[in-house]
Amino acid sequence: MRYRIFSYNVNGLRSAINKGFFTWLKEEKPDILSLQEVKATEDQIDTAALKNLGYKYYWYPAEKKGYSGVALFTKAEPDYVEYGINIKDYDGEGRLIRADFGNLTHLSVYFPSGTSGDIRQAFKMKFLVDFMEYVERLKVVRPNIVICGDINIAHKEIDINFPKKHLKSSGFLPEERLWVDTFLTSGFIDTFRIFNSLPEQYSWWSYRTNARNRNLGWRLDYIYATVSLKNSIRNAEIHSQICHSDHCPVSVEIEID
Repeated sequence: MRYRIFSYNVNGLRSAINKGFFTWLKEEKPDILSLQEVKATEDQIDTAALKNLGYKYYWYPAEKKGYSGVALFTKAEPDYVEYGINIKDYDGEGRLIRADFGNLTHLSVYFPSGTSGDIRQAFKMKFLVDFMEYVERLKVVRPNIVICGDINIAHKEIDINFPKKHLKSSGFLPEERLWVDTFLTSGFIDTFRIFNSLPEQYSWWSYRTNARNRNLGWRLDYIYATVSLKNSIRNAEIHSQICHSDHCPVSVEIEID
């Protein structure tokens, strides 16, 4: 089975729909689409349009209205769907959906941001620890995992504009980047970097200072895959021309039995 998998932080799905999101979805036809920061509940969206496009949908909004939340749109019906990681602080913010398709497990995840101050930065760092523990447990029973999401970390200097300028910024702190190093070493692949080692490949641009037109961005959106899937990965891209959000979609193609 060949899957075209997309991940997209839409920064408010209702806003993205008003900017042509459904037209893009109809044209692109991903097999699986992970959304982050949907900022909406299921009843606030025209789900009939999703059904007409052949998608089943799974929603995990935050308890706080208009905040955070993830969703999953898929052409194939999952064998199993699970919401959250059984830790209330994160689950109340709608941070993760798991879906199993045969022997492939798919995670749509939205990592916390620490940009609002020390309290949320500490929350983010705790999430990183707890998420890694969650994935380690999951790998024991589900060894083939694809993780799609906005991880709110630019991993390396190549993944951010003017890196020296951002050394003390949340999202590029040494301890955050070290976590990514450790996570990858634990048995994951950054799928995009298999195919593209160029600089200035970003997935998020601030709405301020005309950053997108100047390509002053950060690569915050990633699709990770377990090393067991390395030989199944056919392609990975950043779709920087798609503009329904301050982020853009990222994608991977995987062919798996």
